[in-house]
Amino acid sequence: MDNYIDYACKSINKYGEELCGDNVEIVKQKDGLILVLADGLGSGVKANILATLTSKIAVTMLKNGLSIEETIDTITNTLPVCSRRQLAYSTFTIINMKYNGQVYMIEYENPSSFFYRKGEILDLEKIEREVNNKKIRESYFEMVKGDFLIVVSDGVVHAGVGELLNLGWQWQNVKEYLKVNLQKNDPVAKITQDLIKKCQELYNNRAGDDTTVCTIALKEKKYLDLFIGPPKHPKKDHILFEKFKKSKGYTVVSGGTTANIIARELGESVVVDLCNYDRSLPPIGKIKGVNLVTEGLLTLNKVVEILKNDSIENYPKEDGAVKIINIINSCTNITLHLGKAINNAHQNPDLPEEFNLKAKVVIELKKILLFMGKTVEIEEL
Repeated sequence: MDNYIDYACKSINKYGEELCGDNVEIVKQKDGLILVLADGLGSGVKANILATLTSKIAVTMLKNGLSIEETIDTITNTLPVCSRRQLAYSTFTIINMKYNGQVYMIEYENPSSFFYRKGEILDLEKIEREVNNKKIRESYFEMVKGDFLIVVSDGVVHAGVGELLNLGWQWQNVKEYLKVNLQKNDPVAKITQDLIKKCQELYNNRAGDDTTVCTIALKEKKYLDLFIGPPKHPKKDHILFEKFKKSKGYTVVSGGTTANIIARELGESVVVDLCNYDRSLPPIGKIKGVNLVTEGLLTLNKVVEILKNDSIENYPKEDGAVKIINIINSCTNITLHLGKAINNAHQNPDLPEEFNLKAKVVIELKKILLFMGKTVEIEEL
């Protein structure tokens, strides 16, 4: 199956709380993925415990083939009871999506999800039934490329309560916002970030409730090969170039020595782009046959910093780091080719390999990319 399920999730805590009362758990399977968004009763530590238990129980049991009846029964009998309200649950939405586009969705007291197709938010057919004294809504539908499914906690439809809007944003208002915004066909990460940012604005940056957005789309696989540093031994330069020639999609070369190796083997030269250089990072370069050429460690550190802090909106420069991130956002399968040579300008070459600064950055980048839902591999040279 050449399809890929792309997703992005982001939460903001209720104002004044250190922990989020919403929790998202995702597990990938051979034929698709399961996503659970749980919203714990109340806020803070107790809500976080409720949401975490709910989402982890649900995703684990469904992954292992247990029924929704068994799952809900286990959740009901496991969660602690709120002493004040005498309730022992969190609300939740469960998405079980296959790579062929088939989706089974369960909603229990969470806001209805938003299904976008061809400029419209469509009403999904839902079957209401009772499971272990809980009324759930079930949906069976198919997603195709270009569709988006947006799952939210009630912090989204309550956005603005007590601040800019008396009654909150409400579901219909969110629908109209998404109907316009999704026509841009942005990456799921940007769609998610934009909706969260809108909620923050309505809350006047003092969120009255935990707020979570998950965006899901069916995409065709797109590949990125990111070459970071030269091989440890120069005699392996030809292996680096062989991997470059086998690239199936975008190619990004990070580091001057690495760029020179690729250029030499291609019979081309590296041209440094000083026209758009603003001194925030070393300038990018150009090699015919390569999508992007950047400096190495400084640029990758900036990539990690921006992705970790979700700060690309506040980083308006179009430097090498932003260009790498834009390519990353458009790709689904990423291979990080890590050359183990030590740059004497960055660190003492006599230090043990575990002190390799470049390797540490690459490992951190892989963690972030996996969290973003990408399929990531590291190949060492």
